[in-house]
Amino acid sequence: MTTPAPTAPAFEVAAVREDFPILATRVGAHPLIYLDNAASAQKPRAVIDAISDYYSARHANIHRGVHYLSATATDAYDQARVTVAQFLHAAEPRECIFVRGATEAINLVASAWGRANLRPGDEILLSTLEHHANIVPWQIAAEAAGAKIKIIPINDQGELLLDSLDALLTARTKLLAITHVSNALGTVVSVRELIRRAHAVGAVVLVDGAQSVPHLPIDVQDLDCDFFAFSGHKLFGPTGIGVLYGKAALLEKMPPYQSGGDMIERVTFEKTTFRSIPERFEAGTPHISGVVGLAAAIRYLAKLGHAALAAHEQNLLAHATAAVRAIPGVRIIGEAKDKVGVLSFVMDGIHPHDIATILDSEGIAIRAGHHCAQPLMQRLGLTGTARASFAFYNTLAEADRLAATLLKVKKMFG
Repeated sequence: MTTPAPTAPAFEVAAVREDFPILATRVGAHPLIYLDNAASAQKPRAVIDAISDYYSARHANIHRGVHYLSATATDAYDQARVTVAQFLHAAEPRECIFVRGATEAINLVASAWGRANLRPGDEILLSTLEHHANIVPWQIAAEAAGAKIKIIPINDQGELLLDSLDALLTARTKLLAITHVSNALGTVVSVRELIRRAHAVGAVVLVDGAQSVPHLPIDVQDLDCDFFAFSGHKLFGPTGIGVLYGKAALLEKMPPYQSGGDMIERVTFEKTTFRSIPERFEAGTPHISGVVGLAAAIRYLAKLGHAALAAHEQNLLAHATAAVRAIPGVRIIGEAKDKVGVLSFVMDGIHPHDIATILDSEGIAIRAGHHCAQPLMQRLGLTGTARASFAFYNTLAEADRLAATLLKVKKMFG
């Protein structure tokens, strides 16, 4: 007789919601329904407590003191780097640089790597799906170097047209900077295939993982990306902290991005030499409490288990998509086969900002506008969308309330 395989326990969303104090908020007479997670996710008590504990019992500047508090703070900071490296499956912790967020991580690469490697006539490959943070830094770098930017197009469902790569990837392609998940549509990009093909022509690849880390398991060695950027606040951690992963061999060859204390080896008025990675790219006093909070967020998510969270989020997305699509006059924007919990839509004759304002009066928080993706909106023939984005603490009942309130919006506008 074959013993049946053990089944994972059901995901207890009600219990998980107890970990997030802000979810008890009321907006006027209505309970808060927070569906703006792609902009910034809420924080569990484990993160809040870790930051409070740091400031209450462990705060001091790091790497510069021999006293107890400095040593304690330094140990917490260094252990957090190990936690991040394990989360990303980096080869070694020194490949993980603490920055303010994905935006600074991309700017760091565009400035430091770009300054050292881009030349006139070189080409940078982006996609139509990119957030402004993965467009503008490359425009600045390209202008400074005399390089050219090319764009991977998309279809009407919001998926990359990979057949175009044969013409776009050439010997002149020096860098591919690509989103892992679209913040505006939720499209999951097949970055592994893109990385393989970019490497075949000798290009370096940066992956913008700001939207993928809350939803997908990340293994930078398996992906074989050269750089990977993400922000802590979308990963249920603090604001103002993020990570740039980079292969050690590339990071070691890059000049400093910023200069100041703690990134130097020796300073004289004639010459300064710099430390190795990661310290070379972490000038000045870092966001120590943010690093501690980010590590706490990663540990919290590890306890919940990725598979259970992903299954719940996919169920939420499918349920909400069906309910919203059933409303006359609503059009879903971005229907890729592979998506995370982002639901963008428009309503006939109703501006997205009006939709968001009325939803807010009912306690429902969504995002409306171009979502820092104006080139994508132009491709879709839109000025913006309404966007509901889900996290594992959202419920099917909240998805139903979204749809019911959208029906009210439609009736208000006739």
